[in-house]
Formats: sequence, structure tokens, C-alpha cells
Amino acid sequence: MDHLDIVRAAVRPVKKLVEGDFLARPGVVGVDIGHKVVRGRRTGRLAIVVYVRRKRPSGHLTIPSDVLGVLTDVVQDTFVPHHTVARPEGVSGAERHELLQGGIGVGPCRAVRLVPPDVPSIGDYLVAGTMGAFVTPRDKRSVMGLTAFHVACVDDAWAIGDPMVHPSRVDGGHPVRDRFGTLARCALSGRVDAAAIQLTTPHWRAEVVGAGPIDGHAAAHEHQRVRKRGRTTALTAGEVASTDAVITLDFGQGLGVRTLRDQIRVEGPFGDHGDSGAVLLDDANRVVGLYCGGSALRAFANPIGPVLDQLDVSLLGGSVPPQPGHAA
Repeated sequence: MDHLDIVRAAVRPVKKLVEGDFLARPGVVGVDIGHKVVRGRRTGRLAIVVYVRRKRPSGHLTIPSDVLGVLTDVVQDTFVPHHTVARPEGVSGAERHELLQGGIGVGPCRAVRLVPPDVPSIGDYLVAGTMGAFVTPRDKRSVMGLTAFHVACVDDAWAIGDPMVHPSRVDGGHPVRDRFGTLARCALSGRVDAAAIQLTTPHWRAEVVGAGPIDGHAAAHEHQRVRKRGRTTALTAGEVASTDAVITLDFGQGLGVRTLRDQIRVEGPFGDHGDSGAVLLDDANRVVGLYCGGSALRAFANPIGPVLDQLDVSLLGGSVPPQPGHAA
């Protein structure tokens, strides 16, 4: 354990003590642990980082400069779920895979009714995201595709059995001919934004496009290199900056604003709209997280352990053979 890890361990309980209070303040969208930055440069000291939609002048700040001796840092940013939406008449062509793999575009067959400010104008919209990997229920022999809740379920009108397509309908997929599975399990909780799609086709491979076979899963840790393959930005790489992030995401009509805790943060341009549901892989091709959203400057993912536990599934990949079966 290096010096920064020791300091982070000391900062963590202070951050947990105040994060609820900070998140309740107007304009605050996240709380994390990170490097204190002054005039664009790191100071070498860890701080409680408070993300706000808009920074106020120094004389109007509602966040104290320190908490119990731990510095704070106020950063302007806004986080959103990273599915993508389009009008039915706005569909376009996209990559098509005859063999289903992780990292490809998927979406529900159904259109969803959306209203401003989630979209420019009221109407029916199609939704797309990414299928990250394959899983199998712990109590049955069948195969499911793993993605984000807000990709497969979208709103409060979802139902078990909702059909899914690849390519997504946003990308020109046909609502009947391109069906590959149905919604089987989902979880939207304090740490997890995930869903599992029961496959209705035998044509799949437990790999991520451009990254190769998955080899189990592991916990994420700071300074770790990770990759993800998403529908929109394809294969990107980054470094885990934190596993302590608490963020709020607005999932729109019917679901509202939810708080996700203990999230993985990756700094830099790592993903975009349409990448939700992609898995984060470490250098050993182990899954460490499930991508859910962020901004142009930073990305967030659920830790994979709680995702698998709440869906009650295990990852397929590596030495795990395919388990053909019937609906869960």
C-alpha cells in the first residue's frame, strides 16, 4: 500500500460522513475522492471532490473548504446515462454481427414515449446501448446477455419478456427479424444499473469485439488500466481514478433521479451515448465494471461484483463452456 492509498483510506470515512449532506445541496451531482487541483494543476493532496452543475463565485460557495481537516475540491460537471435515443424516422445503418459478442449495439424492440427536457420534443423514441458480456444464471443452464438497466428497460413501462434486437432499432435493426433475446432480469439499486437478456439464438461467443475472450472477473482498484468496447466509441482505454464515486443520474420519466454509490471513475474521454452496458476489462481481460454513464470528461461504471450478485448470475468466458438452455 503506497502513501496515497493510506491517505485515501483515511479520507474515505470522512467522505462517507458528509456525502449525503453534500448531495442534498442544490446543484451537486456527485461526491468522490480525488486529487486537489488548483489552477489546473494537481497539488499532490487528496481531497473530497464535489461535482456541481455550475460553479459559483468563491464568495457564494456552499461547500466548505475542508471537512475535519480533509480538503474539498469543487469541480463543474454534469453526468447522464449513456444510452442513446432517436426518432423512428431517424434510424441509420450500423455494424451488424452475425455472431453475438460483447461490445455490440443492442436495444429494445419497443419505442418509448419521451418528453422534454430528456429530448428536444415530445414523441416516441428508439433506444440503443451496448451488450457487454454473457452470463449464466446461477440456478439454471442458459445464456444471457449483460447490459445496463436503462438500455434494456428504459422507463417504468418495462416488462419481463420484452424483446431485444441487434442491431438496435436506432441502428436500423428490424423489430422482428433481428430479435435475439428477451428481457429476463434487471436491477436498479444503490450500486447497480444492470439487466440480463435471455438469448433466443445459439449464435454467440463469450468475447468482446477487439479485446478477445473474457477471463472471469475481479475488483477494480485505483491506477488500474482498463478498456471497454462500446457501440458508439468502440475500443477505448483509460485508468481507474477512483472506486469511491457517488453520483446522481436522471433516468427520466417514471424512474427519476437515482443515486449510485461506490462507482468506478475513469478520467478522460472514455465513453459516450450508446456505450452504456459495455464491460470494463483489466489487462488480464477480467471484467471489473459495467459502464453506465458520465460526461465528456469522465466515465462511471458499476463494480461488477454487485452486478453479478444482484442479477444472480455468473460470467461466461475463459474456461467456462457455453451452457445452452431454455428461458430463465
